[in-house]
Amino acid sequence: MFQLLLSSFLLCSFLQLPQPAYAIKKSYVVYLGSHSHGPKPSSADMDFATSSHYALLASVLGSHERAKEAIFYSYNRHINGFAALLEEHEAAEIRKNPKVVSVFLGQSYKLQTTRSWGFLGQEKNGRVRADSAWVKGRFGQNVIIGSLDTGVWPESKSFRDVGYGPIPKRWRGGSKCELYSLSGPRNRTLCNRKLIGARTFHNGYETKHGSLGPRSGISSRDIVGHGTHTLSTAGGNFVRKVSVLNNGNGTAKGGSPRARLAVYKVCWGRDSAEDCTEEDVISAFDRAIDDGVDILSVSIGGIAVPNVNDMLTNGISIGSFHAVSRGIIVVAAAGNDGPEPKTVCNVAPWIFTIASGSIDREFSNNITLGNGQVVQGTSLATNSTSQTFIPVVIAGNARLPNASFQDAQLCNTGTLDPTKVRGRILICQRGRTLRPVGKGAEAKRVGALQMILQSDKELNTRTADPQPVDSSNVPQDAGPGVNKNKSVSYLYENKNPVAFMNNAKTFMPKRPAPIVSAFSSRGPNVILPSILKPDVTAPGHHIIAAYSSAASPTNLDSDERRFDYNILSGTSQACPHVSGIAGLLKTRHPDWSPAMIKSAIMTTASVLDNTNRPITDEQDGQVATPFHYGTGYVKPNPAMDPGLVYDLKPSDYLNLLCFSAYKERIIEAINYNRPYKCPKSYRLEDFNYPSITVPFLGAKPVNLTRTVTNVGPPSTYTVNFKPPRGIKVVVIPTTLTFQRTKQQKRYTVILQATRSAKTSQHSFGELTWTDGKHKVRSPIVIPQSAKVAM
Repeated sequence: MFQLLLSSFLLCSFLQLPQPAYAIKKSYVVYLGSHSHGPKPSSADMDFATSSHYALLASVLGSHERAKEAIFYSYNRHINGFAALLEEHEAAEIRKNPKVVSVFLGQSYKLQTTRSWGFLGQEKNGRVRADSAWVKGRFGQNVIIGSLDTGVWPESKSFRDVGYGPIPKRWRGGSKCELYSLSGPRNRTLCNRKLIGARTFHNGYETKHGSLGPRSGISSRDIVGHGTHTLSTAGGNFVRKVSVLNNGNGTAKGGSPRARLAVYKVCWGRDSAEDCTEEDVISAFDRAIDDGVDILSVSIGGIAVPNVNDMLTNGISIGSFHAVSRGIIVVAAAGNDGPEPKTVCNVAPWIFTIASGSIDREFSNNITLGNGQVVQGTSLATNSTSQTFIPVVIAGNARLPNASFQDAQLCNTGTLDPTKVRGRILICQRGRTLRPVGKGAEAKRVGALQMILQSDKELNTRTADPQPVDSSNVPQDAGPGVNKNKSVSYLYENKNPVAFMNNAKTFMPKRPAPIVSAFSSRGPNVILPSILKPDVTAPGHHIIAAYSSAASPTNLDSDERRFDYNILSGTSQACPHVSGIAGLLKTRHPDWSPAMIKSAIMTTASVLDNTNRPITDEQDGQVATPFHYGTGYVKPNPAMDPGLVYDLKPSDYLNLLCFSAYKERIIEAINYNRPYKCPKSYRLEDFNYPSITVPFLGAKPVNLTRTVTNVGPPSTYTVNFKPPRGIKVVVIPTTLTFQRTKQQKRYTVILQATRSAKTSQHSFGELTWTDGKHKVRSPIVIPQSAKVAM
């Protein structure tokens, strides 16, 4: 009788909800926190969790059947929640339930798209250094790295399992392998002792874009190349004699070349603008945690998180929180929306956020102009052997009648007249495009012999791309107007300019290096200004790694070429470098927490280039700041022995959420439904992060504390610091003595603005603890908004 009354009540409640005349169903994520069934859920636990999701939604929709029809994901392992097709008023009603942490529209993430390991000190003259992180970290042997991306091309030599022993017993993913042979029986899967698992997550994509086709045709095979590239960068084997268009010849390898790899395909589509829905991403996180990965590499992002209250309405943020709570390191791309400030993504403090920088290798060629001047550009040109001058045409002057001058200058598809371009060198403006291969396709379509690509002052980056026609990318100061360079102005000022270019060559070592990539997203962190983001910078410019044989090197359908290895640039490429380094540390120190591994990499990073000068910004050549590079450019070798680390426990993250005004019932929900009391005296300034950022500094001094853990031998550390301009710094005590490993010590930093402080400028300094062998460095960041007039 009670059940009958309850059903009648629920039905009446449902009928009383406002019913819009033309309701549109959209995909929502309903997040409920953590499950209380423990770290190794049984099938019964998961069935119970799914039933509870149906019951919750049925209480709003009016029937169990309608709830089952609406839900297309039940997150029933570690992340508690579900994804469902709902009307706006239904989502609003669910949001009122006190058991619900958040309800949000599912959005889509975008992809953040050899020599690098030598530049990071792992090799010298092609040989592994005896003191390298590779040796100390046993090449990442048996660490399990999972990747959320576009899948993998399993036939690549980077993923062969010759010489690998049995799969580690801690792997809980079983033999699940959604990778099938291109020929022969479909039941022949392609996972092995190197590539130990492959799963697909596509319900979110199909809900928004329609069916991907028969279930039998869906697999983790990478058809665009991005996932293969990032996965091999993190943990690919040593593969000799690798190059791209005969450039960069060497040995390809990942950061943890003896790692075991697991693939979670969450991005779908045919071109490089892959669609990676939050619903699929959350499901992949839930499964990866259950499978037992050690590290998750996430080269996707781009969804803005407007304020701190949205940290639990973001798929990557939610998934990462649960992973880190289970001891899994999550490394993610910072984004490719630079050089504008406040563009960094994946900024939750439990995520390891990676910016992009260059390495000391450059692919370049020379352009000889008709006046005898020679201009150097960035290039992979391979068919430019003639030294005969060729007529040059500016793209805007070759536009079709229906095309605007601006669109034609950018060489956008279908804007140029073949009769004005054929047989000539075409000059195109690069614009804001990170990978401008579409301009090369337009140049080829209209018959250009070669292309000169001129970078834009809004994004002054130069990339060597495998263009459909030989091309050379010149900097923005090589064009007309206020930034005109005399050596190239000839092409604009002469009525009939001519030029020729030669083939590209590989130059090493380039100086200065590294520099921060112009496209790399920058801070400050807008949702948590007291947490510096990005965290560190890693190689992300001109990275050669494995690629998919199903994709052209440009991802253009008109490009019929196929490469086993390809060159890409982006924070997508920087992210797996750090995933690989984290794998080495996890192998060397399996008992370290994610925060300890993160700290080791952050506090040993460098802010100097290979000329021993401060790292600069590619965009304007000026000295870069922590808002560009975090704590600096990664240095794997000292990271293996950092001396001291800053540790964080899951409770520290819960306290941070308390400070961010989340209610205790929300905190308890994500704390496995255990009672939790927010501390009354918690201060965000004392959050034990390896960097120090003070977003508000008034007339009174600000005190903050940090706790360091000794991970080396007994030693005494002394503090040195460079105060930010206009800021007085006091550290108490000035020495820390450790008698044993794992001993902890606390210190206090007092910051106060002086009369010379300028409210219109950011101020940067640093604090370093050293025992003569180790240097444990933390940047001190005072944003311009933090200072007040005295």
